[in-house]
Amino acid sequence: MNQSCSAQSDAKCSQTGEWNGEFFPGIPKIKYEGPYTKNKFAYKWYNAEEVILGKKMKDWLRFSVAFWHTFRGTGVDPFGAPTKFWPWEDGTNSIAMAKRRMRANFEFINKLGVDRWCFHDRDIAPEGKTLQETNSNLDEVVKLAKTLQKKVTSLSIDELKSCLFCSSELGVYVYAAAQVKKAMEVTHYLGGENYVFWGGREGYQTLLNTDMEFELDHMAKFLEAAAAYKRKIGFTGTLLIEPKPQEPTKHQYDWDAATTTNFLRKYGLIGDFKLNIECNHATLSGHSCHHDVETARINGLLGNIDANSGDAQTGWDTDQFLTDTREATMIMLSVIKNGGLAPGGLNFDAKLRRESTDVEDLFIAHIVGMDTLARGLRYAAKLIEDGSLAKLIHKRYSSFHNELGALIEAGKADFEMLEKKAMEWGEPTVASAKQELAEMIFNSVL
Repeated sequence: MNQSCSAQSDAKCSQTGEWNGEFFPGIPKIKYEGPYTKNKFAYKWYNAEEVILGKKMKDWLRFSVAFWHTFRGTGVDPFGAPTKFWPWEDGTNSIAMAKRRMRANFEFINKLGVDRWCFHDRDIAPEGKTLQETNSNLDEVVKLAKTLQKKVTSLSIDELKSCLFCSSELGVYVYAAAQVKKAMEVTHYLGGENYVFWGGREGYQTLLNTDMEFELDHMAKFLEAAAAYKRKIGFTGTLLIEPKPQEPTKHQYDWDAATTTNFLRKYGLIGDFKLNIECNHATLSGHSCHHDVETARINGLLGNIDANSGDAQTGWDTDQFLTDTREATMIMLSVIKNGGLAPGGLNFDAKLRRESTDVEDLFIAHIVGMDTLARGLRYAAKLIEDGSLAKLIHKRYSSFHNELGALIEAGKADFEMLEKKAMEWGEPTVASAKQELAEMIFNSVL
């Protein structure tokens, strides 16, 4: 059997292993048809050129397809074998197969009408026996990717995540630095807009054998070196840290947006880094996605969002497509307050369910995710234009809208002054927070 081609009888491979024809035959370029369409290959809410609050929808949302889930996801989980066998796959992890996946990637994003893609370095090219061989493999596939970017449309890499692990071994630290160096060079070569540090194992299983201070100090030194190299090679993209609380390690240092912000502030890295908020990670840390997005925003660190969700009945990172309109609306409220995400965006760090095994499911999943966030953008804009929610919030804090409140804001109200006022005013009265009214206003646009 020709090992460079799929074993399926209807495979479209030549004798040289090159794929002939379309990867997704029968699936048209996805277009906007409105909320009442019954066409599963059409957008109901995402209309790229439509202007919302003075900006095109595509510029608010800046969607990005994640190569690792879309083209390397197999449905495997800790409890079961792979369930997905795409017709263009040949069962190998060869350079030829990597190039074929890359061509499939660009056909997919072109038909989806998306301007960006994101990837892990080790997912787009096979790892070699040595670092030199691995880098060579990556160069070959990246060269093709750059050609396809120019051929298809004006595409840019939204992020590149390196598989980077903390370790007590100097050799691992050195190897990780070499890997990140190469990945940053690739990002720069492809015109990438962001580079994400995903702390998959930056943490510990037990403190009994861990020097936490040593590890945190070294992680900061590593990130300092990365920022310095970014400047040296002239890469102008944003460096991002992706918070994640746990899994696979017991405790990871970038627990949530607040913890990661504190880490960046402690080590003087604010200015060099922003945050990439992954919704499923936020819920694993006990927050909502909106909470972590808003925490990043108010600290001036909101750079990018991995638009996915988890399952409340499952205790791990399930990376599902975000389909909750309510959550999407709250997220987009923060994005609008932030003035958008550029040069970041909304990455679909999400995968098909294990039981979804048809090629068309790749399109359907992304269409649903894009429509959900587009719907959230529309509803968030309605809330802002209506103004009722903003008025409710303003009224709740109205007791500070006076001379004393202004002194407090200016840091000029000392305890003696406040005690004098407390004696004068007596026991305070607290107005209703009107949470139910806030929910009513919010729900009125959904």
